Amino acid sequence: RREPLALINLKKKHEETGEEELASRLDHCKAKATRHIFLIRHSQYHLDGRADKDRTLTPLGREQAELTGRRLASLGLKFDQIIHSSMTRATETTEIISKHLPGVKKISTDLLREGAPIEPDPPVSHWKPEAVQYYEDGARIEAAFRNFIHRADAKQEEDSYEIFVCHANVIRYIVCRALQFPPEGWLRLSLNNGSITHLVIRPNGRVALRTLGDTGFMPPDKITRT
Repeated sequence: RREPLALINLKKKHEETGEEELASRLDHCKAKATRHIFLIRHSQYHLDGRADKDRTLTPLGREQAELTGRRLASLGLKFDQIIHSSMTRATETTEIISKHLPGVKKISTDLLREGAPIEPDPPVSHWKPEAVQYYEDGARIEAAFRNFIHRADAKQEEDSYEIFVCHANVIRYIVCRALQFPPEGWLRLSLNNGSITHLVIRPNGRVALRTLGDTGFMPPDKITRT
C-alpha cells in the first residue's frame, strides 16, 4: 500500500490537466530514500528459566552482545533507532548493544516477541507447538512484518539505518516474507545468537538481502545458536 498509485485518489483527478496533474501527484508520492534494516538475534540466554523474566542472558550471551554492539558501531553508520522485542533476553541484548551506540533511541514492542509464525513445510519432528500458537503468534508476527518492513515514507529525505533486536523465528519469517519466498520455509534458515541480518529496501519497494545471520566478527568459541 505504498505504491504511489495506491496513495492518490484518482477520482479527484482534474478534468483539464488530467495526465499532467496525475504525473505530478504520483511523483509527490514516490519514496526517495532507502531503508537499511538490521535484524539482530538476541544473545545466548538461560534456557532453564521458568518465566520470561528468568530467561536472562548468560555470561557468554553478554559477551556476544558486546561483540555485536562493537560490530554495529564499527560500521560508522548513523543509526536512527533500535526497536526491540519486549522479552527479557532481547531487552538485555539491546541494553548492551546501545552502550556502543550512544544517543540512539530505543523502542520496545510486543509485536517482535518470539513465537510460531507459520507451520513449517516440510514439517519437523523436534518442534511441534500447539496449532493455536500458529494462529495467535502468526497474526502478531505478520503484523510486525507489515508494520516495520516496507519502503520509506515519501516524506523521508535521507536513507535510514534501523536496528531490530528480536528472535530467530521472527527474523527468519521476516526474511522469507521480505524476499517473497514461501514463508513456510522459514525453519530451513539457521541464525546464531547475536547475529546480524541486513535487509535493504529501495524506494521502489524492491528488497535485497545483504547478509543473513552474520557472526564473522565473533571468535569461533563465542558462537552459539541456542
